[in-house]
Amino acid sequence: ISALVALQSCQCLAWKPHPVVAWGAESQHVVAGYSDGTIRVFSISRTEMELKMHPHAVALTAIAYSTDGEMILSGGKDGLVVVSSPRTGMTIHLLAEHKGSPITVLQCTRKQYRDFGVEGGELWLATSLDRRVSVWASDWLKDKCELLDWLSFPAPAGPEGLGSLPPSLAAFCPWEPGTLVYVGFGMQKEALFYSLRKKQVVEKISLPYFATSLSLSPAARFMAVGFSEQLLRLLRCPSSEAQDYAGHDDTVHLCRFAPSGRRLLTASHSAVLLWELTAS
Repeated sequence: ISALVALQSCQCLAWKPHPVVAWGAESQHVVAGYSDGTIRVFSISRTEMELKMHPHAVALTAIAYSTDGEMILSGGKDGLVVVSSPRTGMTIHLLAEHKGSPITVLQCTRKQYRDFGVEGGELWLATSLDRRVSVWASDWLKDKCELLDWLSFPAPAGPEGLGSLPPSLAAFCPWEPGTLVYVGFGMQKEALFYSLRKKQVVEKISLPYFATSLSLSPAARFMAVGFSEQLLRLLRCPSSEAQDYAGHDDTVHLCRFAPSGRRLLTASHSAVLLWELTAS
């Protein structure tokens, strides 16, 4: 598939989620965002590109499918978030709330239809490099997209000698519905658990350094955090029991739990490690 796109750099990638009900064999699809502002959808089974869209004028920095796979959410280096239809290739929404700061994370999760007093079957969040997180409730079939919450995390002046600040990262907490976890450059080195119902931080977990990657297990109360100090920390929540692992040769810039929660993929500059989690 890499040979299908020349002269462009792939910046972000997302797998299409499995349908709730699968009628027969389903093709595996991935969506990729590129440095020229284009989005391409690929069929893995047929090793071909099925769709190309150009909703951004700058490089993409984050991309995700909606939970039903019917929409593609993409974020650019300029902070614009676009919602596109992979069926038609059309832009459905253009959101400028984060304009001016690169989007670092886009994530979608299912919700009950009237959770938080708003309609829609999906929550999604966008995080930008300037430590802001927006949370949205959406009903794509009814063309509804409503801002549910807006978070802005304080930070001191950037320290001298630090080439670039750690990324701002957020994720919905699988074991605490209505809660998201945030890490980023701030007043303290910590992971913050924020309740969308209470509109406040409900838990803080201290970290040894500022995080560079984050993943929460969908199957157990585990959180993986990577650091620029070539360290991976596995945290059991809510006890905050921690185990540190070495093995990387550079910044741990990616942590990703498998859907089963039994495996964890981590990556640094020239190393990709696959971890097996054992029950204990």
